[in-house]
This record gives sequence, C-alpha cells and structure tokens, in this order.
Amino acid sequence: MADRSRGRCQDICGKWTAKALKGLMLASCIGGLSAAHAAAADIPINGSRVFPESISADLDGNIYIGSVSGTVYRVESEGKTAEPWIVPGPQNGLTSLFGVLADENRGLLWVCNNPPFGGPPPPGAKSGLKSFDLQSGELKGTYDFPGEGPFACNDITIRNLADLYVTDTAGGRIFHLAPDAEKLELFAQDPELVGVDGIAVAGDGTIYINNVRMNLVQRVNLKADGSYAGLTALTLSEPVNGPDALRLVGGNLFLQAEGPGGRVTYVEVEGDKAKIIPIRTGLDSSPGVTHVDGVAYATEGKIGYLFDPALKDKNPDPFIIRAFPLPELP
Repeated sequence: MADRSRGRCQDICGKWTAKALKGLMLASCIGGLSAAHAAAADIPINGSRVFPESISADLDGNIYIGSVSGTVYRVESEGKTAEPWIVPGPQNGLTSLFGVLADENRGLLWVCNNPPFGGPPPPGAKSGLKSFDLQSGELKGTYDFPGEGPFACNDITIRNLADLYVTDTAGGRIFHLAPDAEKLELFAQDPELVGVDGIAVAGDGTIYINNVRMNLVQRVNLKADGSYAGLTALTLSEPVNGPDALRLVGGNLFLQAEGPGGRVTYVEVEGDKAKIIPIRTGLDSSPGVTHVDGVAYATEGKIGYLFDPALKDKNPDPFIIRAFPLPELP
C-alpha cells in the first residue's frame, strides 16, 4: 500500500470553508486524485469475530480501529493488514470499544471503553475514556463517566487542540475533559441528546453531532463563555439512516458513516442546512470512517451477526476495512 502520510495538510484543510473546497478535488489537498486511486486498497483485519467499530488515523498515516471485543487494531502507514495492537487485559481494563481518536498533539490514542457488548453489564463495569501512548500502546489514563447511568461512551473529538468532548449515547450527555484535567466533567445533558453518536469540530470551531436514534445532524450551540446553549437540527437535503461516525474533511465538510444505511456520505454544512452526498453504498453496517491521503477508510461492523437470529450462529469472517477515493464535490 502506498504511504498514507498527510503531513499537516489536515490542519490546513481544517481552516478552509466548504465553499472554498467546492469545485476543487479534495485530494489536491491530501494527496492527489490519481495517487488516491492507486492507494485505495481494502485492508483485511487479522482476527475472527472482530466486529470493528470506530476508526481513526494519525498524521503519519497509521490507522487505528476499535472493536466490540476490546482489541485495538493498527495498520502501519505502509501496511496492508490491520493487526492486533492493544489487547484487553487486567493492566488496561479494556472490555468493548466504540470511539477511537488519534490525538497527534499529545501523542495519545483516546478510546471509548464500555462494558462487554451484547448483554447486561457486570457489577462494577464502567463506561468512559482511556488514553494510550500513540507509539508504544502503553495505558496513560482512565477517565470514567461521572454520575449515574445508563452510559454508552461512543465518540470523541478535540477542540482547540486540547479540549476533548465525548458523547454518551444512552444517557443523552456530552462530557468534557479539559487540558491536563484528571476527570471528566458534564458539558451537556439534554433529552434531545439521547441517541447522540458522532461528534466533530468544524474548521471554525463549531461542534456538530449526529443522532443515531433520531436520524439527525445537529449543531451544538455555545454561549459566550463556551458552555452549552442547546441544539440546532440541520435541515438535510435527504434523509439519513442511523448516522454514526462523523469526521472532518475540511471547513464545514464532514464524512459520515451510516450503519443501518450501509453507506458513507459527505455532510456539507451551510448555515442551518446540510447537503448529504452519498459517496459509497452497499456497506455491511458501517459504524466508522476516516480518511488519509485522499482515501476514505470505512469499517463494516456486520452487527447483524450479533443480534439477528438467522445470522447469530453463522461465521461473519472476514472483516475488511473498505477503501475508496474521496470524490470531487459536485
């Protein structure tokens, strides 16, 4: 596989507006369209019954995948296979992973850890964040969700290089971890947040979320002091079906994975509206997407094999990360 290194291009692209990106090939900022086509090779995951969830990439082009089994898989920048990298054990307390996010600024991989998936949580099980050294995989920190459940730590984003925000799908909350803080604090709790899933920050610092239960994309409104001021549901150009991951491409342009919808789309925000542009369909319940060097990488969760009686006893292997070039905006 071609080198997926992006340098600091994502930082540059993040300052562009989506309008400025229109009419340009996105890959001109992150690698060149012909190179993207050459690099768009699917990546098999080395494991059985992996059930991958979220996916993230660092600036060197290494890719990180969380899984329902609790293992973090990694694809090195010139690698062709996702290999087990951080494996659950007593020393790290990993159980079942949803969101993962590479934090290049602090050299950390953040993960959303939850009780074992698919059954009632065992006594004392926690939901929350864990951080690992981006080079060694060593556990660096554990940040349990405060308060009373239900909890489901789902996705993570970073604002202003150091303020971390994490969604709680079951509890309808967003938690905040301030720079150098030792514990999470409640940022927002709202009945309208029940079902919140993906979260990402636009180039101008605006926070956007999606809601997997209500099929919404929303802007998180802030007061002058940065505190929560409610939500604005964006008017979508077409319906979405189970929106999950949300990843910034640049300016006000995002990638979004739809699990039940089996697709990845662009979400191009303009004011209180968002244009939904499908760019890959036919995926097997995709819960995560990221991009490197002009190529999108989407996980296929195959979640039906965990819940559908007709599939539950069948073998879901192999699990493959689907790769496809980021297309030019229409």
